[in-house]
Amino acid sequence: MTEVLRRGRASLAFSFFAQGVTFALLVTRIPAIQDRYGVSDALLPLFLAAVPILAGVGSVTTEQLVRRVRPSRLLRWSQPVVLLALLGVGAGDRLVGMAVALAAFGLAVGVLDASMNMLGVSLQRSYGRSIMLSFHAVYSLGGILGASLAWVGAHWHLALWVSYLPVAAVLLPATLVGSRWYVDGDPAPPEEPGTKGGGVVFKLLLPLCLVMTFAYIGDSTVSNWSAKYLKDVLGSSEQLATVPYNVYMVTTLLGRTIGDFGVRRLGAVTVVRLGTLVAAGGFAVVASAPGAWVGMLGFTLLGLGLCVLVPQTFAAAGRLFPGASDAAVARLNIFNYVGFLVGSPLVGALGDAWSYRGAMLVPMALVLVTLVYARSFEAQPDRYGGGHERPRTADVGRGSNGV
Repeated sequence: MTEVLRRGRASLAFSFFAQGVTFALLVTRIPAIQDRYGVSDALLPLFLAAVPILAGVGSVTTEQLVRRVRPSRLLRWSQPVVLLALLGVGAGDRLVGMAVALAAFGLAVGVLDASMNMLGVSLQRSYGRSIMLSFHAVYSLGGILGASLAWVGAHWHLALWVSYLPVAAVLLPATLVGSRWYVDGDPAPPEEPGTKGGGVVFKLLLPLCLVMTFAYIGDSTVSNWSAKYLKDVLGSSEQLATVPYNVYMVTTLLGRTIGDFGVRRLGAVTVVRLGTLVAAGGFAVVASAPGAWVGMLGFTLLGLGLCVLVPQTFAAAGRLFPGASDAAVARLNIFNYVGFLVGSPLVGALGDAWSYRGAMLVPMALVLVTLVYARSFEAQPDRYGGGHERPRTADVGRGSNGV
């Protein structure tokens, strides 16, 4: 039984890694996509906004589908669609083709994100200890690799399909083979506290939804504005301005790699509070930085702080709704996209109307709201992670291949 758990964890980790690579390859080549299809600057935001909106639709759909279809099957078939959609974006030659490919990418990625985190939460329950951050750590690793491959493609002026085809050719069969070992955990009885007839009480989930939204507002601020901020506000060179996001991704990887150990030793509430304070401190340093190098220190702190919030929010939803964790994760996942949609235009509007230094204080204030809701991350004494985490258990649920 323990071997089933290990295989399930390894195969799911690879799925997180593959999605990190795929998503980074899309978002870091947006200028090349825009040039290939002749998308105007006015039209581009509409295409970019459509992806997270459709991903939210995909996540809502997943909440309904998991009542009849196991999350492992949804993940098994949504990941190839995401990879093929990426290839479609790179290989098309007409605007309508790109629109269809991006629509498929958005819908499938909503299903994929929700089902991946559902399996992560159920595996953590089976392990009886914190492992959720490790999955998001390999996602960060995949993001670093994907961004590096995108840099190579841009540096050598490779056609998009030339950059995307080898990745899809390797990852698509690998994820399909790995999906044989996904493990669907069996949830706790549905009448546990936090459920209503086996469903989710949204009022109880709302604090976690707000934390998820604010964390992604912070994340999208870094991904969309760090380069512009360093160059235009702090006076760095164009080359140096590309560094903060890479540093942010590396520190995110480091923080998530050691984060599970911190949760096991200190508890989720303490780790979330520390992460919140470090992230807020990062925004404060960025807003007050006298020069580029101090600004990069701030973005480094942001990576170390923000990296723990999203994985722990999914894990907390699983603890809060043990009898309906899949539905809770799917609903919570929607606010990932809400934060992504709100963050970039919010900072841009404030920067234009006020100042970009002042704009950095707004995501700082929003992230600090997490301190108000930190108790929502507390482990219940009658569930895993309450005081002393239990050892691995033989109750591993069902493997996707009937194990």
